[in-house]
Amino acid sequence: MTRSATASTTAVRELRDFLFAHGDDYDGARAGFAWPRLDTFNFALEWFDVVAGENPDRPAVQIVSADLSVRNWSYGELSARSDQVASWLRDLGIRRGDHVIVMMNNTIELWEIMLAITKLGAISIPTSTLLSASDLSYRIEHGRARAVIALGRLADRVTDAPLESGAALLRIAVGDVTDDWHDFADSYQADAVFEPDGETPASDTALLYFTSGTTSRPKLVQHTHVSYPVGHLSTMWWLGVRPDDVHLNISSPGWAKHAWSSFYSPFLAEATVFVYNYDRFDANTLMQVMDTHRVSTFCAPPTVWRMLIQADLSRLANPPRELVGAGEPLNPEVINRVREAWGSTIRDGYGQTEMTACVGNSPGQVVKDGSMGRALPGYPVVLLDPITGEVTEHEGEIALDLSDSPLGLMSGYFEDPEKTAESRAGGFHHTGDIAARDDEGYLTYVGRADDVFKASDYKISPFELESALLEHDLVVEAAVVPSPDPTRLNVPKAYVILHPDAGAGADAEHAAAAKIFAFARERLSSHLWVRVIEFVPELPKTISGKIRRVELRAREAERAAAADSAGQHFDRDHR
Repeated sequence: MTRSATASTTAVRELRDFLFAHGDDYDGARAGFAWPRLDTFNFALEWFDVVAGENPDRPAVQIVSADLSVRNWSYGELSARSDQVASWLRDLGIRRGDHVIVMMNNTIELWEIMLAITKLGAISIPTSTLLSASDLSYRIEHGRARAVIALGRLADRVTDAPLESGAALLRIAVGDVTDDWHDFADSYQADAVFEPDGETPASDTALLYFTSGTTSRPKLVQHTHVSYPVGHLSTMWWLGVRPDDVHLNISSPGWAKHAWSSFYSPFLAEATVFVYNYDRFDANTLMQVMDTHRVSTFCAPPTVWRMLIQADLSRLANPPRELVGAGEPLNPEVINRVREAWGSTIRDGYGQTEMTACVGNSPGQVVKDGSMGRALPGYPVVLLDPITGEVTEHEGEIALDLSDSPLGLMSGYFEDPEKTAESRAGGFHHTGDIAARDDEGYLTYVGRADDVFKASDYKISPFELESALLEHDLVVEAAVVPSPDPTRLNVPKAYVILHPDAGAGADAEHAAAAKIFAFARERLSSHLWVRVIEFVPELPKTISGKIRRVELRAREAERAAAADSAGQHFDRDHR
C-alpha cells in the first residue's frame, strides 16, 4: 500500500540530499553534517515504502543467476510483497520485539523477509548459511530467537532443543519443506494489506549481528531502528552510490557488510541492488556480467580483488564509476594493477559490525595508497594511546568520542553490560584496531591491537609484512604472526599458501622460500624482515573469511613451549 512521508522521512531525506550535494566536497560534508534526532522511525514503512510510492517502477533488486538468466523486482513490487510477508508472519504469531534468525542466500526472499520483519517491529538476526548445527544452536540460544526462517535444505541444522521459555521454535522453510516447518510459499496466500500496530520507537532494537569472531567467541551486536538504517548514510556517501546506480556488492548474507552495501546504503540512495549468484567464482564471467548489466558502483573484499587481477582486466569494457574495497585493507599491488587497467582507484574504508562506515577515502578526494582515508561525516574519530588511554595525534587505537553521540554506533552488546561498558571505557568506543594518522588526517591501518607485536623492541604490524609478501607471484595468501625467539623476544613468521606454479616437494618449497625471503628483503626495512616461513595448504579463518591469527599465534606459542621443530618451515638465517 502507498504510504506517505513522515517528519522522520523528511529529516532523513534532507540529510541524504545534503550528502549528495557534497558528493566530492569532503570539507563541506564534514562541516555541515549533523545526525538527525528522531523519536520514531521505521526504515521499511517510512523510507522504502515511501520511495516505492513515489517511484514504483524504479528497479530495486536485480539478480543474475549462475546460468546468466536475470530477474528484476521494482521498489513497488518489493514494497507490496513485503507487506504480504509481514501479514503472514503476524498470522504465524511473530510480534513486535520477537527475535528472528534469518538464514538465507542472495535470493529475493531475503529482501522480502528483512523488510517484512522491520515492518512488524520484530528483530532480525541475519545468519550465514555456512554455519554448522552447533554454531547455529549457539546463535539461537544467545540470540533468544523466537523463530528461524531458513533455506529448507538447512533444516537438519536446527536442533530440537526447546527455547528458554519452554515454547517451541517457530520454523519457516524457503523451499524443500520438511515436517514441523511452515512453507514460506504459503505467504503468497496472505492478506496483501498490512497495517502496522503503531509507530516504531527509534531506540527499539531492529537488528542483532554476531561478530565474525577473529579473536574470541562471536559477540552479539545490538542495533536500533536508526543506528544502521539511518547511520548508513555515511556508508552511502563513502560508496558513492547515487539514485539509479546499479550497485554490486560481493558479500554473503549473515554478515554486517551485506546490510551495509546490499540493503541500507543502496536503498537510501534509491539505487538498484545488483546480485550475481555464481556457483564458482570466475573473474572473466564476473566482468562479462558487470558489462552486460552496466554495474556503476562496485564493492568487493580483498579476496575478490586479488582474484580479479589474476585475469585480464581489459575484458571489462565499461568499468564501474566507483570502486571500493572493504573487509580488510588492500595491498598496494592490487590497487595499482586495477588503476592501470580501469583508470580508477579502489577506495578503501573502515567500519565494524558495531558501526557504519566511519573512515573512508570518499569520492573525488586524493587517495593515498595504503591509507583507508579520513573520518567520514558524523564520526568523531580519535586515536588513543593503547597504554595510557589518552588521545594522541599520530598513532593509536581507533576510537569514537561518545560525547558527540555518533548515530551509526551500536546501542551495545546484547545482554552483556560488562562487554558494553568495556567497549565504552573512558567515554570512547574502542575498536581494538590500531592506525597511524598523517598531518592531513589520513589514517593508515596498522593492525588489530591483538595482532601487533614486538620483535627486538621494534613494533611489527602483520599487515605491512603481509602486503609485501602478497606482491610475490608465488604467494597466494599470507599471515604473519610472532614466533617466540630467545634473543629477539619474537621474530616475524609467515604462514604462506603457495601458488601451484611453485611446484611440489621439499626442493620446490626450499627454492620458493629463498625467492620469497629475497623478495621481501628488498621491500622491507631490516627490522621488518620475515625470518621464518611455513607453507600451509590453508589458513584458519572465520566463516566470513577473515584470518584468525589468534590460532596461528597460539600454535607458535605451543611449538616454542614444547621446543617443537616438527613441520616443514624455513628459517631465513639457517636455511
